Amino acid sequence: THGVEANSTLATKEATTITMVKLSSAALAAALMLPTCAAFAPASSYLTKNGMKSLVATNMIPAELVTEVPAALLSAAATTTTAAAASSTNLLSFSDQGQNLAGIFFQASLLPYLGFLYFLSFRGNRTPNLGNFGWQYLLLFVLGTIPSGIITKSVYGLSLANVDWLHGGAEALLTMTNVLIVLGFREAMTNPSYSENGSKYGNTPKFVAGGIALAFAATCALGTKLGFEGHSAFLYGIGNLPADTVTSLPFVMHSEPENALSIPTWAIHCSSVIEFLFAMDIIWKFSETTGNEKWKGLTWGMLPLHASGICACTYHFFYNPSSLQFLVELQAFFTLLGNLTVAIAAYRIADSNGWNLRELNPFPKSEVSPEGIAIDEAAALPYNVMETSESELVLAGKLAALTIGSSYIIKYGELAFDLPFSENGVAAGAMVFGIPAITAFLYYNRGKEETGEGFSLPSFGGKDGEGLSMADVKKFGVS
Repeated sequence: THGVEANSTLATKEATTITMVKLSSAALAAALMLPTCAAFAPASSYLTKNGMKSLVATNMIPAELVTEVPAALLSAAATTTTAAAASSTNLLSFSDQGQNLAGIFFQASLLPYLGFLYFLSFRGNRTPNLGNFGWQYLLLFVLGTIPSGIITKSVYGLSLANVDWLHGGAEALLTMTNVLIVLGFREAMTNPSYSENGSKYGNTPKFVAGGIALAFAATCALGTKLGFEGHSAFLYGIGNLPADTVTSLPFVMHSEPENALSIPTWAIHCSSVIEFLFAMDIIWKFSETTGNEKWKGLTWGMLPLHASGICACTYHFFYNPSSLQFLVELQAFFTLLGNLTVAIAAYRIADSNGWNLRELNPFPKSEVSPEGIAIDEAAALPYNVMETSESELVLAGKLAALTIGSSYIIKYGELAFDLPFSENGVAAGAMVFGIPAITAFLYYNRGKEETGEGFSLPSFGGKDGEGLSMADVKKFGVS
């Protein structure tokens, strides 16, 4: 009898041990599968309001089951989770993507942009000094994305788009570019004494732009030492509404993800898009100031760059999901295309003002050359000043109102809809192509009203309308 009881007790213990092993194995499998499952079934962003408090779903693994897993196994699961998260962020990078399609496009876009700067700076064009400096300042934005991208990857394991304090700082350089362009061209058009006395602003805008660049460089160098984290807000999130206030808004249906752009960063993006539209309009009008219709071609050339900016804003509107990575590649493609089109437009402007292959000669020009004298005389011609109905202060007030209003509407207004959380590629494509298409249609009608012709393909050789001759083909081949 005692032998039977002993065998029965032993069998019971073995069964209990096997059961515990099975439960531990199940718990370990669940812990290891959690990161993978989360990728297919992310936590809900819907808010359940009860006494102004939000209840957000977390996970569906029972706590008592997870606690049965030994500490060593939990550590292994945590390591797997971290590795999976680091791998997924590689798809979201804006800056360290040198070997993928977006990186190739961005790198290839630099050379045509340098060509654009060269032709735009041709003395015969009478390009305003401050406006020309603004286009050159854009190179600092390109340069600034390199250290900021390295920091976001090496320190936080995130893409630049998801590190708000660096993202906003880098974009501030782009905003400053557009401000300089608008100020420079607008003053040349409206200041009667510009041709004789130069800019009434002096070098102040350039000093301010330099100060912003230095401030951003200092932020990159010291930000991590000052305690900035991966999702710390740009400018400390000044203007952001408290979370409880956002939750209490009657139209809010979703909670913001942690990588949502702050109000200052959205303001930087909105101002960049609005200022670029201002710049397109002013450069269109600059054709009247100089009496050269070729400047309107530069506005058309800027259209793909406008589309590139819309790509970035659309990507942020959907909270930078990896499933919409094509927006990053499309942004890079539009950047390359835009740099090519503005380079072509700048060449046509320079060509109409007397540029030729002799200008490539690095040695000093002859002071008695008839061509050189003609170009110098054209460069010294005064601008046809236009009357303006609003001062710089009024213009700045409009820009500020549009910028701040757009930032709040986008950041908090999108929480009322399911679309920003749907990762809908069709809707994203409609936004990217639809907004620039509207802009193009408006300029088409504008050109049709002014000249009777909405748009015509550029002529690269001879007089307008003669097209491209064999002599032109040979000339470009030599160049």
